This record gives sequence, structure tokens and C-alpha cells, in this order.
Amino acid sequence: MELAVLQKLNLWRAARRATVVIGDLSGGSRVFLEGESFPEAWSPAIVAALRSGRPGIVEADGRSFFLNVYLPPPRILVIGAVHISQALAHMAPVAGFDMTVVDPRTAFATPERFAGVELIADWPEEALKSRPLDRFTALVAVTHDPKIDDEPLRAALAARCFYVGALGSRKTHASRVERLRRAGVSDTEINRISAPIGLDIGAANPAEIAVAILADIIEALRRRDVGVAAGGAP
Repeated sequence: MELAVLQKLNLWRAARRATVVIGDLSGGSRVFLEGESFPEAWSPAIVAALRSGRPGIVEADGRSFFLNVYLPPPRILVIGAVHISQALAHMAPVAGFDMTVVDPRTAFATPERFAGVELIADWPEEALKSRPLDRFTALVAVTHDPKIDDEPLRAALAARCFYVGALGSRKTHASRVERLRRAGVSDTEINRISAPIGLDIGAANPAEIAVAILADIIEALRRRDVGVAAGGAP
């Protein structure tokens, strides 16, 4: 790999941005940042790679190109140290997600309840100052308390997190929607919130709800809009 390509790659990886490197098997390579334009002939392969994280070979104009993709490690930020969070903490690492739990309620946010999990017993607004949200973060709000949930939900939408979910009934969510509107959040952004949270699998207890949430997060990651525009030539 050329030094210039490697330098770009390292810079973007440090910034938690997804990149694709396309190497001509006869020599030479090009690197694309997610969201940049790219040759139309490579479009299906690039989109598939950005969603799956898997490398592959692309054939275009009688030439072969090796496509490698570098995705930031996806992470889950849970607002609320509740029973659902405890169950999700066991499942998330198995599926390849780093997970952090934030809750200012020190009676819930205890190391005994969340052994081995990054736990921040502070208000989300403070926690996010040192752990900024990004496009490879899933935000899960499960406290049922607007004073705790609403601000990180708004921040996650603004940061374009690939998944934003909130626990609560449809009635609870309707009230949440009105609060977010009053805070200046558009309906387009509000509609990105998965609420009631998780896939509808008929979950009836905290562990099953955690399964539904994790499945919803995986679907959002693997089917996300990578935001790439085709153009140019190989």
C-alpha cells in the first residue's frame, strides 16, 4: 500500500470514519471515504462492503480490483442502568459491539450490577463530552425519564447515529415526540427513532427485549444508508 494511501487511511480510522481501499491487482490503489463520490462501476461492491465490512474482488472494464473496507468498531451507548441493560451487556460483546452504560442514578449504576461493563454514573450530557457520538454509535435510551433520556436522544439524532431507540409505549413516545419538537428537532429526524424500541418479536421480559433491541441494532447497521454518491470512472 502506498504511503499516501496509508496516511489517509490512518487519519480516517482515528476519526472513526469508514473507508474503502480499492487496489488494482496490476498495481496501484485508491482510497474512498464513506460519503465521497466513486466510480459507478464499483457502486454495488462498495455499498455492500461498507454495510458488511467484508472485502471482495470487483471486475470492471476487463480489469480486476481488490476491495478492502475498514469500519470503525460499532458501539452501543445505553442510557439507563436497568434490567434490560444488564441483559444487553451480556449479548452485545458476543455480536461484536463495545457497550457503555450511562445513568446518573447511582442506586442503579453500580459495578456489582454491571461487572465488566464500562459504566458512567453521571448525566448523559456530561458523559458525552468525553465520548462524542458518531455514525457508528447506537444510542439506546431506556430510563423512561425525560430528564435523562431526551437530551441524548436529541444529540444522537444530530450526530447521525446509525441507530437511535427509545423504550416506552406509543403513548409515552407521543409525549416524547412533542417534547423533541419543542426542542427544535424536525419530524424527519424524530422519525428515525425506533420506538417502541426493538424489533417486534413479542418480547415479554428484559432478556427478550434485549434480544429485540440487539437485532434491531444489527439490522440498522447492516442496512444503513451509507450515503455514497456514484460518479467518475475507474
